[in-house]
Amino acid sequence: MSESTAPKPSSSVKLVLLGEAAVGKSSLVLRFVNNDFQENKEPTIGAAFLTQKCNLPTRTIKFEIWDTAGQERFASLAPMYYRNAQSALVVYDITKPTSLTKAKHWVAELQRQASPGIVIALVGNKLDLASAEEEGEEELRAIPTAEAKAYAEEEGLLFYETSAKTGENVQSVFEAIANAIPESTLKPRGPGLGAGRQEVPVVNVEDAHRGAKEGCAC
Repeated sequence: MSESTAPKPSSSVKLVLLGEAAVGKSSLVLRFVNNDFQENKEPTIGAAFLTQKCNLPTRTIKFEIWDTAGQERFASLAPMYYRNAQSALVVYDITKPTSLTKAKHWVAELQRQASPGIVIALVGNKLDLASAEEEGEEELRAIPTAEAKAYAEEEGLLFYETSAKTGENVQSVFEAIANAIPESTLKPRGPGLGAGRQEVPVVNVEDAHRGAKEGCAC
């Protein structure tokens, strides 16, 4: 087999999503995994486990995604999901200032307690609502891009504004994370884990790895 046709190295990366309830975490993942959007998404209970591949020029990254519930009653369970994670999406809603405050809390917690060198992306979701302003509708953006971007730069975070509804920048976020993961932290990909979604009871977190369904790559 020639070098040009040799299979690319494939590695697994654990990624956790954190953020206030209703900022669109599950919708972002649904857009990334299935290229789909559901207008009235049910809140996540505990956490959901999903997987999806991201094909880079020199390697394939298999994201093992833990989509955590944003409700305050589940906050104490977060370490259970971000433990040993190599990457995190911390999501806020660009129309809701309190969601950025909560996002900053999660960033601080990850920097304090998560794995050293974890790649963190700060993501301002619901960019489609800002676009509505340009079309003459009510002004909805409450968090200026410059404010959030300055904070992200200060903390050494990746930064994107996205719309799970339209798909804008969603693929770019995951590709940026995949490119930012140091090769030294990558682990070989195990068999049998493909794209899919599964609601995971919080008492059966480890069992979820065995239940994901095979699916298509991004």
